[in-house]
Amino acid sequence: MVVEQFLPIADPSILYYDGTYYAYGTSSDAGFEAYYTEDENLKQWKRHPRLILARNDSYGDRWFWAPEVYYNSANKTFYLYYSAEEHICVATGPSPLGPFTQTVKEPMRSEKSIDSSLFIDDDGTPYLFFVRFTDGNVIWAAELEDDLMTIKEETLTRCITASLPWETVQAKVAEGPSVLRRGDTYYMLYSANHYENVNYGVGYATAASPLGPWTKSDGNPIFQKPKAGLVGTGHGAPFVDAEGKLRYVFHAHSSTTAIHPRKMYITDMSIAGGDVTLNKDTIISPLWVK
Repeated sequence: MVVEQFLPIADPSILYYDGTYYAYGTSSDAGFEAYYTEDENLKQWKRHPRLILARNDSYGDRWFWAPEVYYNSANKTFYLYYSAEEHICVATGPSPLGPFTQTVKEPMRSEKSIDSSLFIDDDGTPYLFFVRFTDGNVIWAAELEDDLMTIKEETLTRCITASLPWETVQAKVAEGPSVLRRGDTYYMLYSANHYENVNYGVGYATAASPLGPWTKSDGNPIFQKPKAGLVGTGHGAPFVDAEGKLRYVFHAHSSTTAIHPRKMYITDMSIAGGDVTLNKDTIISPLWVK
């Protein structure tokens, strides 16, 4: 018998590679799970039977959060950026499903940090955006060495601090950054407020360079309680689908009265006239087909 249920992952990201979509997220203290589909409608997914990164192959024993996978065509290697025990880490593997391992089981930085996200500029310069606990949860960025694993500490720059009323309802939190470029403008999507709050939501900022300075949109939050019954929406990431269409994957609370397990959703995203829009009318709830 076929059983379908929601995808129980938070802090999700999606990689489209060689005709298949791969979804990653926060779900287990044993490591990271992955879901995959070739469904062009992104509605029916299967779960990979094994962890793509297991506790024994990584730094840390718990709090495996916010994974993102990127492919480096130069060395035909996949890079998994993630947080464990509130430290940012990177592991490598031969495929989108790993297995991912760390040769040296150490974090990228000794200081506590979370929510790492890679951005590679048009000139090939890699940057890592992540959260430090410097004034609540604050988004910082730095250049990476060409190995995509070593942070250039001298470039470390503060980007976004939670300061506005919508960002500080329950806690001073700016997190879950992801960056893309259109023309000469850089766009950072981020989430703010405490993830447990129903008012957790998404905003964006713009800059003329990856290290800023970043200017928050006057239209923030652009995605917060987007429709009836959907609350705690945020900590997502943009991706481009097989047709070249920009999408955004995010999580929401399990219901209006229960936070966990958080569920994965997808909606359309657009950037036009300098404005970022996450469409409230095209939200889909992908299903895990067992």
